[in-house]
Amino acid sequence: MVSHLSKKGRVVLAKPKKQRFELMENETIDACLDRMKREGYFPVKRVEKPIFKEVISGEKTEYVPVSRQIIFEGKLIEQ
Repeated sequence: MVSHLSKKGRVVLAKPKKQRFELMENETIDACLDRMKREGYFPVKRVEKPIFKEVISGEKTEYVPVSRQIIFEGKLIEQ
């Protein structure tokens, strides 16, 4: 949260204009998007990163994809 002073000199907490939301384990994409909406953000970007596992067999090393990480970038809904 970002804070600033109001015209009356009071501290006001404001949400950041952009925030990242990582898809949690055992969470559906719809549930993550609903979480974003509840917090006041709408999705503007989706990033998927593969997660690899190192497999060593003899003298050969292989990298095998085992899962992926999904991250949504959300922009604050202006009111």
